[in-house]
Amino acid sequence: MNKESIFPKLQETIQSLELKSIPKERLDVLQPIIQYIQIKVKNKEPIYLNFICTHNSRRSHLSQVWAQTAAFYYGIDRVFCYSGGTEAIALFPMVAATLKDHGFEVFSLSKEPNPVFNIKYGPNEHPIIGFSKTYDSEFNPKSDFAAIMTCSQADAGCPFISGADQRIPITYEDPKAFDGTSQQVQKYSERSLQIATELTYVFAQINS
Repeated sequence: MNKESIFPKLQETIQSLELKSIPKERLDVLQPIIQYIQIKVKNKEPIYLNFICTHNSRRSHLSQVWAQTAAFYYGIDRVFCYSGGTEAIALFPMVAATLKDHGFEVFSLSKEPNPVFNIKYGPNEHPIIGFSKTYDSEFNPKSDFAAIMTCSQADAGCPFISGADQRIPITYEDPKAFDGTSQQVQKYSERSLQIATELTYVFAQINS
C-alpha cells in the first residue's frame, strides 16, 4: 500500500469508507471491472480506464479521480484513468469543492468556460488533470481501454465505443438534481463517497 504517500485528510476519508456496506447488487455490477483489471495485471499490461458520462462534468470526474487514487493507494501499478462525455461542458465547481473537502488538493489552472483543474492525492505524486472533454478526445486513450459508463444517458446513447476492449456500465444517480438547493453540499458528498467506496473496493480485490 502507498497510504503514507497520500495527504493525511484524504487517508482519513479512505479509511472511513465502509467497503462491506456495498449492496450485493452493486458488487455484481462492479465485478466486470475487477475481472478486467485483474486480467491486465496478470498479463503485465497497462490498465487504461475511461469513465464516461454525458457532459463529463460530475460523476465521470469523481470516478476518474477516485479510481486513480484507489489504484495508487493499493499499489496497483500502471493504472491510467481518464474521463469523457458524449459532449463537453465543464467540470462543475461543486465537484472540485467536494474533492477538496474529502482531502484532495485542487487548483484551477485556467478560467471559464471550461476550466482545467490540477487534482492531487499526495504531495509528491503526479496530479490528475481534470477538465471536460468528449470520451474520444485526443487527451484520452484510443485503444486497449475499458469504457466505464457512469450515467444511464451515456450508457444508452453510446452503444459502441470505438477502440474499447470492454464496455462496462456502473451507473450512478446524478447529484445535479440538487444544484441550487439546501441539500447540494450533502448530496455531492454522498455521491462522491459512494463512488469512492465502490472504486476503492474494486482495487482492494486486485492481486498484484
